[in-house]
Amino acid sequence: MTEPAHHLTTTELDRGILLVSVSGALDAATHQPVVGQLDAVFEARPPGVVLDLAAVEFMGSVGIAMLVNSQHRANRLRIPFAVVANTRAVLRPLQISQVDGALPLHASVDEAVAALRLVST
Repeated sequence: MTEPAHHLTTTELDRGILLVSVSGALDAATHQPVVGQLDAVFEARPPGVVLDLAAVEFMGSVGIAMLVNSQHRANRLRIPFAVVANTRAVLRPLQISQVDGALPLHASVDEAVAALRLVST
C-alpha cells in the first residue's frame, strides 16, 4: 500500500509565477490531490507554473502521465510550465519512458523560474 503524498503546497513567487511543491510518492494511489491542485493552478491562469518534484521519493506511470498531461494543458492555455526534477526517483522513470526530452525539466526551482522568465519576456 502506498502512502499518500506527504506534502503538497502552492506558493506564489515573484511576478505571479506559481510553485506547486510535492513530496512523497506520486503514483496511482496518491496522484489525485496533485492533479486537483494543478487544475486549480491552471484555472487561475498565472504567468507561469513550476512543479517541484525534488522531494518526490517514488514516481509511477500515473505520475509520468500526469506530467505529460500537465505539459499539454499548459501549452493549450499558453502558460509557461517547468518541472523541477533532480532525483533518480523522478528522472529514471522519465528516462525509461523516454518522455524526459519532451518535458521542460530543470535541476532547481531557481533554474526553472529563470527559464519561465525568459519565455514570458
